[in-house]
Amino acid sequence: MIQFPSPARSETGRGLVPFITQRAGEEAAPANLHILRELRGGYRLFYGDEDVRDRPLRGLLWARCSFTHDEHGMPTGEPQWKMMHPYRQMLTMLAGRCQICTRPAKTPLGYVYMAGPRDEDPGQESILTNQPPVCARHVRSVQALCPHMQGEPLVFLISSAPLYGVMGTVYGMDQGGGVVPVASPKEPLRFDDVRAPMLLGSQLVRRLSRFRVMTVAELLDELGPTGTS
Repeated sequence: MIQFPSPARSETGRGLVPFITQRAGEEAAPANLHILRELRGGYRLFYGDEDVRDRPLRGLLWARCSFTHDEHGMPTGEPQWKMMHPYRQMLTMLAGRCQICTRPAKTPLGYVYMAGPRDEDPGQESILTNQPPVCARHVRSVQALCPHMQGEPLVFLISSAPLYGVMGTVYGMDQGGGVVPVASPKEPLRFDDVRAPMLLGSQLVRRLSRFRVMTVAELLDELGPTGTS
């Protein structure tokens, strides 16, 4: 069962910090990666000391990263603004929680996903995103905190956003039998991709389709005061 702080709210001298933001002191764990030949054929990447927490979704191996948090479970440490903690990103994306505060992100109008003004073509039929949703009360916060949201960010309002795949690093073996990274695909791998068993996942991706494109002001105006409280 997924456990979140209730609600998560973290601030530094620079103000509010999104729950998904990686912090100073949160480091990738030693790799300890191995490759196993499976009885039914093919190969699979695994940790030498893995447990059930290392495969939280559809049997995919997830990148380990340490946690720094206080007695309330809140992340602590200087925010690393350009980085998302791989496990916190996955948890919020999987559970449909706000990337800022971890409250349920669904608004009276649907789920809100955001992108920078130059990140996506709003005329596309579908969009892949690694950004977890945002609750109505923190739409303005995302606009202010995220450098790539500067200007007039795009708001995608949607009733559902199915899981699509995972971003991460594909591993293989070198000539000496050592485990080495062989590819970091720019596009997410679908769950049924033949490379998935050799992937170390770091970001969960959803697919947005049949969405309404709005500005932040239009969204908040349509939600009204009761929808953002």
